[in-house]
Amino acid sequence: MTTELRQVTVLGHDVRVSVRPGTEPGPPLLLCNGIGASLDLLQPFVDELDERITVVRFDVPGVGGSPDPKTPYSFALLAMFVGRMMTALGFATYDVLGISWGGGLAQQLAFQHPRRCRRVVLVSTGTGSLMVPASPRVLSKMVTPRRYRDAGYAVTVAAELYGGQVRERPDLVKRLMHDHSRVGSRRGYLFQLLAGVGWSSLPALPFVRQPTLILAGDDDPLIPLANARIMQRLLPNATLHVFSDGHLGLVTSAAELAPRVAAFLRS
Repeated sequence: MTTELRQVTVLGHDVRVSVRPGTEPGPPLLLCNGIGASLDLLQPFVDELDERITVVRFDVPGVGGSPDPKTPYSFALLAMFVGRMMTALGFATYDVLGISWGGGLAQQLAFQHPRRCRRVVLVSTGTGSLMVPASPRVLSKMVTPRRYRDAGYAVTVAAELYGGQVRERPDLVKRLMHDHSRVGSRRGYLFQLLAGVGWSSLPALPFVRQPTLILAGDDDPLIPLANARIMQRLLPNATLHVFSDGHLGLVTSAAELAPRVAAFLRS
């Protein structure tokens, strides 16, 4: 299917959006990306996903092809913004998949827009400020967007940050993050970091009624597996699948995970 790239104006902000139309009617799958990552990073997953499913991707303000936001924002404000974006695109209801930082946004969408958000997929993510953290050494490398700007540096820290397949093939990170992905601004990256300060989904998870699929790698230095097990216990209608890969498993193991996501969405 042909993917359409467009600029959509939401609340006075221009947003770069990608829509891959599905071959059958149904709610689209909205993809929420990790911190600092443009929508291009998820292309391997989209390529493997059932073509019957419409897929919507977007660059958070200040990331990729979306200009900087004028002011800092919270997850709640960003969820409102994304809801307006989906309305502008003509979608009343949707499924949502969030990876890493985007998993926080996906959780916020689930309990902020329960009538619009039908199903939820949480990948390599946790519950925010109240979670089992990565080691300080790993977290220190997440403070700046250097890995998106410096391909050589990205390769040197790949194994320590992402685990899984990139332990043996750190060059995968260069291909994923630098061959096609677009780099945002330092301001945009900072605002993404600030959005998560003090935010936690823990109190709200028992009230999320949507069917939820949790995907977690067994070698994820950034988001230890214990976080997925905690979310599974707190979410009333959740299924956990642990896969053999790391933090970037959604793209490095796309051939395995995309069919599982499609089966969940169409069940």
